[in-house]
Amino acid sequence: MTKLAIVYHSGYGHTAKVADHVAKGARSVAGVEVDVLKADDLANTESGPWDTLTAADGIIFGSPTYMGSSSAVFKKFSEASSKIWMNGGWRDKIAAGFTNSGSLAGDKLNTLQEFMILAGQHGMIWANYGAFPGFNTSKSDYAGAWNRAGHMIGLGTQSLTDLPAEETPDAADLQTSEDFGKRIAEITRRWVAGKS
Repeated sequence: MTKLAIVYHSGYGHTAKVADHVAKGARSVAGVEVDVLKADDLANTESGPWDTLTAADGIIFGSPTYMGSSSAVFKKFSEASSKIWMNGGWRDKIAAGFTNSGSLAGDKLNTLQEFMILAGQHGMIWANYGAFPGFNTSKSDYAGAWNRAGHMIGLGTQSLTDLPAEETPDAADLQTSEDFGKRIAEITRRWVAGKS
C-alpha cells in the first residue's frame, strides 16, 4: 500500500475544499491510502500526527497565498519540521504542493516555490502538476478551463473572495484539484514500486 499525506492550512475554508478534492483524486488511484492533516495540528514537534508524515511515501503541502506567500500557520508547521530535517526523516519522499488565492495569479508561484524549497531542504523528490494551461477547453474559453492560470510546478486555484467556501472555487478548479491529486498519487505509487 502506498501512503500519501496532505498537510494544509485553510483560513476561510476555501483551501480546505481544495484539499478535499486533491484527496478525492488521490484516493481514486488503486493501492493508495490518503491521510489529510491540518497544519494547525502540527505547529510544534511535541504534539500532532507527525508519525503519519513519517510513515507517508509522499507529502502534498497546501496553503492559501496571503500577501504573496504561504500562511503564517503553514510557515509554523514548516519551521517545526526542522527537527525531522535534522534526522533526514523525509528524505526521498515524493513532495508536491497546492495553493489558493482570490486572483488567478496572486503571486501563487511564490507559495509553490516555498513548498519546493521546503521539499528540497528535506531531500524530497518534487513532483510537478504537468497539465497544459487551459486543458480540457477551447482556446477562447478559459473561464471553465482546467489549470486556467497555467501553474506547472504545482496546483493553483482561485476562490472569489466575496463568495463563501460553499460556492468557490468553481467546478473547473475542483476538477483540476482532483486531476492533480490523481497525478501525484500515481507518481508516488510508481516511486514506491520502483524502490522495491
